[in-house]
Amino acid sequence: MAKRKTVSVAEASFAAVALPHLDAAYNLARWLVRDVAAAEDVVQTAMLRALDHFATFRGENARAWLLSIVRNVAYNWLAERRRSPLALNEDVEHRHQETPDPADDPEAALAKGQDRRHLDHLLATLSPELRECIVLRELEEMSYQQIVDVTGVPIGTVMSRLWRARRILIKEAERSDVR
Repeated sequence: MAKRKTVSVAEASFAAVALPHLDAAYNLARWLVRDVAAAEDVVQTAMLRALDHFATFRGENARAWLLSIVRNVAYNWLAERRRSPLALNEDVEHRHQETPDPADDPEAALAKGQDRRHLDHLLATLSPELRECIVLRELEEMSYQQIVDVTGVPIGTVMSRLWRARRILIKEAERSDVR
């Protein structure tokens, strides 16, 4: 008879708190590090870190708590990558590789891919600080206060980063439409 792994109450509680926000965690990591495989690694590391520190979670806002951990891990990954000379020589073509939705016909899959690449190009023009704010607000639909909880910056800073990010995106979108 095979041994069953018992799940502790803490692990079950962690799963109930963290797993509903796993997609948001991956989404933030993907837009911050701009690499699909690295985003998966960042989320995995963040989830392990969150599990290790679950006792410090006070139960207020699980999404903001988890996303702030993802954010910290992503910035650590980016800093480590900047220090590594090998990382600068890697091929960037593999970014955002995703399998097409099996429900999409080839034309829809092509259009979706072009839209994603265009959005990726536009967001790539932003600094990580601006990009994280716009991703959290527009893609994750978080409130300003929730973004404050994730980033740890004052609400005025969040507002100004969003304003600047939107201005840059508008200019870049207009520039790319002209070409």
